[in-house]
Amino acid sequence: MDGPSGFLGSIDPGQTFDDPGSTSRGPSVTPGGSAPTPFDALDGRRLAGPQGSHPLVRLTAADLLRASTDGLEGSIELAGPVRVGEGISGTIRVRATRAIKARSAGLRLVGVRIAEETRSGKSREAEAADALDAANTALRLATGGSTGTGGTASRSAASQTISWVEVHGSVIEELTFTQPVLPVILAPGELVEAAFTIPAPRLGPASAHAGTAIVAWAVEARWDIAMGSDERVAALVPVGQHPDLLRSGAVTLPSGALFDLVDDEGARLSVDPLPPLAAGSQVTLGIAWPDAPGGRSARIELTTDVKSSVGLSVTSLSLPAEGEALAGTQVAIQLPADLPPTLATDGLTVGHRLRVIVDRPMRPDVTRERPIVVI
Repeated sequence: MDGPSGFLGSIDPGQTFDDPGSTSRGPSVTPGGSAPTPFDALDGRRLAGPQGSHPLVRLTAADLLRASTDGLEGSIELAGPVRVGEGISGTIRVRATRAIKARSAGLRLVGVRIAEETRSGKSREAEAADALDAANTALRLATGGSTGTGGTASRSAASQTISWVEVHGSVIEELTFTQPVLPVILAPGELVEAAFTIPAPRLGPASAHAGTAIVAWAVEARWDIAMGSDERVAALVPVGQHPDLLRSGAVTLPSGALFDLVDDEGARLSVDPLPPLAAGSQVTLGIAWPDAPGGRSARIELTTDVKSSVGLSVTSLSLPAEGEALAGTQVAIQLPADLPPTLATDGLTVGHRLRVIVDRPMRPDVTRERPIVVI
């Protein structure tokens, strides 16, 4: 069984620059992150942290979504689950809290990729050392001699640079729709209610929280205000991966990832049911490794590899195994419910592996593995 931490809980988030005492570890510039509307509910230091931190681990797409602006109250309600290539149905119910006179009003579907990025620059200590050197130089020039302060230590500190992490986002797709027709002029208290059906993204990518990157979709009703801030209301759209899309070959997958049985250097590793596998479901791993070496112990691990601006490999599941039974055994595995789906899209790749590991004394571990596809 998986531990209580799941996928995201297996990643150490570290601190953000919003945490007490972290600012002194930061750069001389003010660190901060941002994301496109409507995922702009948070910004600044909460979206940045010292090197090695992962600010996104603490957050969800719902945390980042700005559900409405001040001029509107209400929501967009979705009719049911959504998968890639299908449809999105729902109802807009909003009331104007003040008079709205817009140039246009309409519905849009927007997808964003929000990811951690590494930045580098001068540290706060280096900035202080620069200021000290500048003050000493000015004093020396004014007095015509040496001050006997500053010197090598401050110049050495001034040459130091540090790295930190910031979260930034970009739009990966934006679709606008002419239906339903929304009124451009609203009186205070006026109610707008409209049903809609729009297509989900035809090829994805599916929604995902991959630790250091998030793919998120939202449907938004927006009133475009001339010479002023737009008024809008938005709802998160969790877009699930469609198994047929994966089987079609439209998404590049590792060899054997959709097979029930995979051979790896004399070990046959099978999974039941046949992939793609649902996050949170139970999977049976069959192991037939007749020439498995002896060792101090054996274990089975689930590893997720994330390739993004900031990549990582996360082992969210580790189970002990009987080394003597590796020639032929079956192991029940509960996949973490928060596993991100398998993805292969611009700027983000997510893959999953099941590994059988034998720990040998005084020698490297011996590993056999197979890829799996998760939806």
